Amino acid sequence: MGTLLLLASLVALLIGLAVGKAWERYKLQDGIWVDRRRARESPHYMLGLNFLVANQIDPAIAELTKAAHAAGDPLEIHLILGNLYREKGQVGRAIQEHQSLLQRPNLRKLEHANVLLCLGLDYRRGGFVDRAIEAFTEVLRLDPQNQYALSNLEKLHEEQHQWHEAYATRQKLAALPGASEESPRHSEILAFLEFELGQDALKRMDYADAARRFEAAIDLDARNAPAHLSLGDVRFYEGKTADAVSAWERLIDASPERAYLAFSRLEGAYPKMSAPDRFPALCERLITANPQDWRARLALARHLSAQGRPTDAIELLFEAIGHNPHALALHQTIWQTLSTLNLPADLVGRYIELTRDAIFYLDPHICVRCRYRSTELLWQCPHCHEWNTFVEERIAPAKQSAEV
Repeated sequence: MGTLLLLASLVALLIGLAVGKAWERYKLQDGIWVDRRRARESPHYMLGLNFLVANQIDPAIAELTKAAHAAGDPLEIHLILGNLYREKGQVGRAIQEHQSLLQRPNLRKLEHANVLLCLGLDYRRGGFVDRAIEAFTEVLRLDPQNQYALSNLEKLHEEQHQWHEAYATRQKLAALPGASEESPRHSEILAFLEFELGQDALKRMDYADAARRFEAAIDLDARNAPAHLSLGDVRFYEGKTADAVSAWERLIDASPERAYLAFSRLEGAYPKMSAPDRFPALCERLITANPQDWRARLALARHLSAQGRPTDAIELLFEAIGHNPHALALHQTIWQTLSTLNLPADLVGRYIELTRDAIFYLDPHICVRCRYRSTELLWQCPHCHEWNTFVEERIAPAKQSAEV
């Protein structure tokens, strides 16, 4: 949390400094000519920044408050102070600080927009969704290209599952000047929003609209795994097994590291096409392409064991455990396979049950943005609400000590 607080505080600082630069040429405040440089030359201001960089929020607030009083209460410092109160969790104090800035006469349009932006962030932090949306919408009326307001507005729509509104807002972000540099990321997020619209269509049992949405998501980002999976599911529901298999195999071609998400689907679908041998061939192809792919070995081992070939299966499992010895699924499958080789079934069953919820072995996934942990792969982080940020945190196999 300390790292997150420091990051958020630094962002708040940068916003405040950017606003200060934009206001540099405006010197008339409340009818009095003010030299804004005087605030930034104050020793209290510099001390406040030093405390802020050191993640000492309380001393930073104390010094910046002194700097504000010494310089005639300039807007930019009060803007930063309000942001710091919000990051401390004092949302009411932050709202009060920013609302008081809106009462000042002679606010320029840019000043008004930036104060409203910070107020919108206060409302969002406090859970006042309607007020936050209203504030960000007003910012965009004053400054239609304000990317911070657009980004926060999109997140609010996503949190409310207002996918159409979120999609339209992301399109506006993608159309901003300079947004072409982040075009792949915009396409990636739009693809996930299309996927969510497809999920809504599935809930209505509108398979045609759902398929159209999933295909649109894939067109935007060919690596969008949930769209491939769901498109295949729709085709399977429709009785189009070959089309379903094609969709799932396209996922494997586009994102081999996500192939395991389609294994159970393909293993069940291939026999319906009178092609049961295609599944082991697929697993072998993936293992050849990536010798460290333990999940393909696990899937193939399970398949072989079900076909009455436990000896072949156990060799694959031993290979897999060499690449990922901490995976619970591997240990459980090994014992299940060994049980077919005349181990006491009751003891094996007890071992499987005891280790089923052993979190240490559950291949934890972690969000690379906020470090949120999950035992399953999530497409949107429930903490920071960013898309496609989860990776599998692997514990490297222990290396054998060198012989003396």
